[in-house]
Amino acid sequence: MEVYYRMSVFLLSILALLFFISCNQQQGERSMFRAENDIEFDTVSLVARHHLDGDTANPYCNIGVDFVYPVSSGRMSLDMLQQFFIRNILGAPYDTLSPSGAVQAYMHNYIENYTADARTYRESAEEIRELNNFISGIDASDSEHYTEDFFYSYYESLSDSIVYNYHGILSFQVKQSNNKGGAASYDSYRNYVLNLNTGRQVTENDIFNAGYDTALQRLIIASLLEQANAGSIEELEDLGFFGVQEIVPNQNFLLNDKGIIYTYNKGEYSAYQLDAPQVFIPYEMMFSLLRENSIAAKLANVK
Repeated sequence: MEVYYRMSVFLLSILALLFFISCNQQQGERSMFRAENDIEFDTVSLVARHHLDGDTANPYCNIGVDFVYPVSSGRMSLDMLQQFFIRNILGAPYDTLSPSGAVQAYMHNYIENYTADARTYRESAEEIRELNNFISGIDASDSEHYTEDFFYSYYESLSDSIVYNYHGILSFQVKQSNNKGGAASYDSYRNYVLNLNTGRQVTENDIFNAGYDTALQRLIIASLLEQANAGSIEELEDLGFFGVQEIVPNQNFLLNDKGIIYTYNKGEYSAYQLDAPQVFIPYEMMFSLLRENSIAAKLANVK
């Protein structure tokens, strides 16, 4: 009897274990994505400065690149993933190169373009001097009509950052800062969301029901008002925004497990003096706009 009891307990334990494994396998089969994305990253960081004619007394261009890129992937082809990063951060002409090779080629091309711009300026300046000499009949180099053989220094920085890397979604942001003479630099932000299960970039049409624009527009305006602590659109305009009533979703978004983040670059709906607005809308505010079974709808249900 004792042997029978022990055998029964043993069999029940085995059955319970099998049931547990079976339930987890079924749950895994039903799950469209795992919590952790099996991706590792590395960074290429390079800075280069080039003076015109190799003379440190001359104007120069300065470029810095901090390129974060995937080095291993268990979700999709590493080659495809690296190509997606290179194409959208550095540009399509470089997407057949290795990450480090693409960065070096990008920087080399930047220096070449700067040198070409300087050469074009010098040629134009020389033509103006010759024209002034012809019109005035005097040596323009000794007159008030003198056109300086001077060119601006250029600056650029380019970097990307991983914003969200879970549940089959990879969101990253690219920041590019340019200055081609003058005190002010222009910063721009480009956002990308990649569905690792399909290998495709996620678009608004992938996640929203048809006709989402108007409803989403209202949510964007409401979020802007809240983030700026403004009571009306007029108050937003006083802060440096413009055209807010016509604001539309601009495809420049990020996804995480909390909601969607839209970035509007300087000059889109705000003055250049303001930082680029990052507009966050939580899933609970737009759940009715999400396509059923879309990746955004699944993220909205992540607990």
